[in-house]
Amino acid sequence: MTKSEMAAALNERSAWLPGKTVKIDFGDPGVVLLDGVGNRVTEEDGPADTTIKVAWEDWEAMRDGKLDGMTAFMQGKLRVEGDMSNAMQLQGVLAKLR
Repeated sequence: MTKSEMAAALNERSAWLPGKTVKIDFGDPGVVLLDGVGNRVTEEDGPADTTIKVAWEDWEAMRDGKLDGMTAFMQGKLRVEGDMSNAMQLQGVLAKLR
């Protein structure tokens, strides 16, 4: 699944946190913005309540259940800037990709 396919799938499944904006920053591949204020998922960069920085390969491993989010965080593979509680709620978002 490409980043664009992922963003489209998340948008189709309304995979955002109501009233919150969460940006997943993959570095060079770009970002996916889960906009719970505008009720949409885009690949546009913008301000967010929470930014999650993770390599695309690590994200795929998390999505596929091969890497636990907490393990990725503890190993420094996943960094969170902003409201940590939003990041913790993303398990539900990942579940919508399966």
